[in-house]
Amino acid sequence: MKLQHGVELVLLAALWGGSFLFMRIAAPELGPIWLSECRVLLAGLVLLPLVIGRGLWPELRHHARPLMVVGFLNSALPFSLLAFSSLSLPAGMTAILNGTVPFFGVVVAFFWLKEPLTWARISGLVLGFIGVVILVGLRGTTVTPDLLLAVATGVMAAISYAVAAPYVRLRLPGVPALVIATGTLLSAASFLVPLLPFTRPQQMPHPLALGSVVALALFSTAVAYLLYFHLIEQVGSSRALTVAYLIPLFAMAWGTMLLDEPLTRSMILGCGLILLGTAIANMTRQRSAQ
Repeated sequence: MKLQHGVELVLLAALWGGSFLFMRIAAPELGPIWLSECRVLLAGLVLLPLVIGRGLWPELRHHARPLMVVGFLNSALPFSLLAFSSLSLPAGMTAILNGTVPFFGVVVAFFWLKEPLTWARISGLVLGFIGVVILVGLRGTTVTPDLLLAVATGVMAAISYAVAAPYVRLRLPGVPALVIATGTLLSAASFLVPLLPFTRPQQMPHPLALGSVVALALFSTAVAYLLYFHLIEQVGSSRALTVAYLIPLFAMAWGTMLLDEPLTRSMILGCGLILLGTAIANMTRQRSAQ
């Protein structure tokens, strides 16, 4: 992986890590479904004028069907599943489930894209996942049917992300990241509309919550999706998915810097393992190709 792509991967993780900060403020007032809808719709509408201004509207219409598939698999479905999981899962568990995305991504890419699967690469993924577990921590919880269902939906969300990434690479090669990001976000918004009447907020959100929604849509969604789909095109789906390891790192970093959350030894150790594992997983393929 080139230095430029590594920087883009870190920047993407920082943007998506910041989304937890914004969601923490806005979700209690808007609810998960309304927050997700506002997030994808606003981000899509912000990017749409850029698509039109650059004369890319015909290309967006031409690829409408695969863009809708990606919008469902990469946003609408996993957003809804993770929102459901968060209602029952203890703190940190969602981040651990999200850390399974690179594993599923490698398996899907191996069978679908015929990407090489080496022991060094597997070890890097395992090391990164261990780092995620140490970083967020595992707390004792009572196993209940609701908890198991929440874990199942969280895993399904991870699988959905893992399937969407190689689908983009196969069905949308050469399509500008701006077109993919805009089309998938607006498609995701259309899929979430039927759920809105059943999940209406109880009261008008506070201005701080509304501001968090705007920041979530602009930075952690619009800009982040542009980077993400660009990385899929440049470095491949399974390597782009390793961003899932870095997201908890930045989520906790933002919490420490902006919310005065404590910095613990487990956080430092977990961060080190995540960075090492991600580096190994992303460097292996480049070496084997030389």
